[in-house]
Amino acid sequence: MQTAEAKTRYTPEEYLALEEQAEFKSEYHDGEIIPMAGGSFNHNEIITNFCGLKAILRQQGYHLFTNDVRVWIPKYQRFTYPDILVTRGESSHYQNRTDTLLNPSLIIEVLSKSIQDYDQGDKFKFYRSIPDLQEYLLINQYDLEEKQYTKTDSDFWMFRAYETAADTITLTSIDVELAVTTIYEGITFEPKQS
Repeated sequence: MQTAEAKTRYTPEEYLALEEQAEFKSEYHDGEIIPMAGGSFNHNEIITNFCGLKAILRQQGYHLFTNDVRVWIPKYQRFTYPDILVTRGESSHYQNRTDTLLNPSLIIEVLSKSIQDYDQGDKFKFYRSIPDLQEYLLINQYDLEEKQYTKTDSDFWMFRAYETAADTITLTSIDVELAVTTIYEGITFEPKQS
């Protein structure tokens, strides 16, 4: 008779202590530690293309962070590593940790085949519980496609899709217009299989 191996559960503090010593990043999902996959060339290039906004945003009182800064989502007991996040004004930190934020106003995820359903489903549900979050942008690294969710004054989320190189995305949470071609600068898509 086989016995099922019991899952090990961790407290947020145990996870953070392990994460400080880990060679690879992991997310925390209500007691479980979930290893993260590595990024591709396109994934990295898209993130780097957003870094050009840092100087502009800083002048407007925003702070841009890339995938090494965690977000704590208290309602769902989750630590995640968004690809890009932006805070407005003073950053609010989890237990005074400079590597974990509580108040992103914009989160951007570059979709990977292995977790794109999670990023568009449960992860967005978790992110929506963050009171300061105003906008969520998903970028397809395999094809020209972006999905934008913007929170309204009535706490509804509006959806807009972009699918052409001529499109310009208006990021209302940071008052910036961004050409789709800027996001995909330096990206080569693999030919589609027919």
